[in-house]
Parts: sequence; structure tokens; C-alpha cells
Amino acid sequence: MTKVTNVGLIGAGRIGRVHAETLAHRIPRAKLMAVADIFLEAAQKCAVDFQISSAYTNHQEILDDPEIEAVVICSSTDTHARFIEEAAEAGKHIFCEKPIDHDLQKIDTALEAVERAGVKLQIGFNRRFDPSFKRARELVATGEIGAPHLLRITSRDPEPPQIEYIKVSGGIFLDMTIHDFDMARYLIGDEVEEIYVAGGVMVDPAIGKAGDIDTAIITLRFKSGVIGTIDNSRQAVYGYDQRVEVFGSGGCVSVDNNYPNTAVISDAQNVHRDLPPNFFIERYIDSYITEIKDFIECIQQDKKPPVTGIDGRIPVVMGLAAWKSYRENRPVKLNEISPTG
Repeated sequence: MTKVTNVGLIGAGRIGRVHAETLAHRIPRAKLMAVADIFLEAAQKCAVDFQISSAYTNHQEILDDPEIEAVVICSSTDTHARFIEEAAEAGKHIFCEKPIDHDLQKIDTALEAVERAGVKLQIGFNRRFDPSFKRARELVATGEIGAPHLLRITSRDPEPPQIEYIKVSGGIFLDMTIHDFDMARYLIGDEVEEIYVAGGVMVDPAIGKAGDIDTAIITLRFKSGVIGTIDNSRQAVYGYDQRVEVFGSGGCVSVDNNYPNTAVISDAQNVHRDLPPNFFIERYIDSYITEIKDFIECIQQDKKPPVTGIDGRIPVVMGLAAWKSYRENRPVKLNEISPTG
């Protein structure tokens, strides 16, 4: 008989619903049994839309259910570390959206709870599962472009988030660049030891008043000597801009934006094509599906999760180093913040 893993979902917001659809319709070997959200209406709507048998306001109902083997945590960031601890103590395997927390001590406490319980923890850095980025990593890992020398990541959102979100998000380096920090480690297969940031407020003065910036260039120096750059903007008027390039001693691999089609229009005035996707879920829907499939597989085959708790911790260290670099206008070594291994 084919093994089926029973899952509970905590958080029925935008990304929670994406994962609910995957679990309900795309993974036959997973059964989504319950959903919890502090807003009962959101939980109930998710339950109706995806044929989930139980909807709660209290996530503890899920943790107390002995039939549920794993949880997918999509609640607000300030709950992640606590919910990981509680799920681990309940003996549940855990998938948690990034970041685990903005506080390293809280992260460490959560990871210690996972270690004690012997459960699996996967962090939701979905871009690792994008087919194009995954192919780029394979080319670097197998040496097909030689020894990597330079890394370039461009990551620009189509529009800024709400100011109320920015006030609690940890700022650009912990809510946006954190994906790029993870991608840098993933693509090069090495740890960053130093970060230097130049940034400013060029999109919306309200972002600056909220204590954040909206435009940045981040320089990374890896332990191996590779030099990387990340450029971020909270507003690219033409759409969701996601590109990477790794240049090495034997060649170069680059990944361009995704487009809704491959048509290129040429006329007497110009040559153009349709704009890239304007929303992160459109751009990365395949990667969201794949990461949940891999999570269920690592439970059923008793494998190490592809994105571990340590993989979740290090980009937070990088984000804190980036903020320190920006505020002090100097390069910051990551070991000034915390050891990263």
C-alpha cells in the first residue's frame, strides 16, 4: 500500500493557499487534513476551497492530532520560531516559510528543539527549486564553467509592499534580499564571509520614514574568494525582475527573466516582447510545488531536507550583517554577527 503523509497547514493567507492547493491536488501521497488561521473565516474558506476536513483558529488543534504527521507553517514571521518549537515537541515534521525569525537566539532555540525531537525541518527558500536556477547550480557544481569567479544576482520587485508590512518585516535585507542571500550560497556552494552595502531611498520617502531603504547594491566576498553582487529595488515598473549570472574560469551561466511567451514583435519602430510576470507567485509557482513535493518525499524516504534549519539561519545572519554594513558604512564580516560554519 502506498504511504500517505497526513499534513496540517498553519496559516491560510496568500502563500498558505498556494501550499494548500499543492497538497490537495498535486501530491497524491499527501493528505491535507486540517488548516488553522487566527481568522476563522480564512481557515474555513481554505477548507472549503481545497476539501480540507477541519478548520480551526487555534493551531494547537493540529499539533494535538495524533494522525497528523507533518505541519506546513505559513503564519506571520513573529510566530515561526515558536510554532517550530511547539511542532517539534509534538513530534511533527515541519516545513516553515522563511525567515525562521529575525532574532538569532530564537532561531537557535527552535533549531535545538528540532534536534532534540529528531523531526525533519525544511525552510521555504523556494527559489532553489526553480528549474533554471537549479540548472545553473548544477553547471557550477560539476565544474562546467570552471572555477567560479563572479556572481551577479538581480532581484527587483514590481512594486513595494504596504508600509505597515515594512514596519514589521525586518526591512529589505530580511524580507526581500534574504532570498538572494540564500541563492548566493546555493549557486556558489560556499559561505559568504564579508558583506558591504550601499543603499538608499529612491522609490518612496515613506519607506525611509518607516526605517527601511528600497534600493541597494550588496557586495559579497565568499571564503573561496568568489566576489558577488546583489542589486535590489522595491519597484521595477516593467515587472518582476529575477536574473542571475555566474562567471567562471571556463565559461559563464546566466538565467534571464521568465516571460509569458517567447514571441518577439518586430516592426518599423522597435523590437519588443511582452513583459515578465508581475507577481512572485506567477514567476515561481513551479518552485513552490516542487519544494512541497520534496518535503513530503524527505519524510517518506527518511532523507535530509533539501533546505535545512541552518540554511534558514545563515541568511538571517547575512541580513543582519547587511544592516550593520549599511548603517556603519563599512564592510562587515559575518563572524561579527555570529559564526556561520
